[in-house]
Amino acid sequence: MKIVSWNVNGIRAISAKGFAGNISELDPDVLCLQEIKADEDIVHEIADELPGYTAHVHPAEKKGYSGTAILVRETGVSVDRGPDTELLQGEGRIQRADLGDFYLVNTYVPNSGQGLKRLDYREEWDAAFLDYLNGLRAHKPLVLCGDLNVAHRPIDLKNDKANYNKTAGYTQREIDGMDRLQQSGLVDIYRKRHPDEVAYTYWSYRFSARKRNVGWRLDYFLISPELEDRVAEAPIYSTYEGSDHCPIGLVLVD
Repeated sequence: MKIVSWNVNGIRAISAKGFAGNISELDPDVLCLQEIKADEDIVHEIADELPGYTAHVHPAEKKGYSGTAILVRETGVSVDRGPDTELLQGEGRIQRADLGDFYLVNTYVPNSGQGLKRLDYREEWDAAFLDYLNGLRAHKPLVLCGDLNVAHRPIDLKNDKANYNKTAGYTQREIDGMDRLQQSGLVDIYRKRHPDEVAYTYWSYRFSARKRNVGWRLDYFLISPELEDRVAEAPIYSTYEGSDHCPIGLVLVD
């Protein structure tokens, strides 16, 4: 099974930039999208350009904001919108798919915002989300993917000292949240397999950041340790464009 995760920064925008061709090339069995910025009708219309997939959409209540989608090849897959709590609903940030022997959770974690104005909210969200994930893991193994909006370690962003505790995505409180995810037992499979490799998944549109490779690793696959032996590869597809993020992958074998 091949799972691909991609923050598309607007599915309507990326659909005009070779999105269908890129997905055809990547050829995932499951495609997890974040920041779709569109309602269900728009996502289904674009998904129709990807034959063989069934689209499940969790749009934000606010038009043109946030939102997630899961596209699956296999028929009859159960997909829901995560926990029914006021904190974790409303912005379309969570989906859960039951893939038989494990759960797949697609998420777009809140950004702490300019001036860190949403950092308190982000910290509260992180804690509630971890409780939700722990509840799922009591039943079966878990694959968590998506834009987690944090660079975990200095290797995960270009200018760590200049950004530490100043920029959303690299404050100690956000780093602590990622620490707690991993302390719960989830494995950052890319970093486990590539401990010293500098690789990014996000580049600002400003200052030619992508051309200069001034980036951040904000997109992850975190997996239950029971699944680790099944991972054939966990690539970062840094050459794929169309968004300010690139897609990442996870290939599982029986």
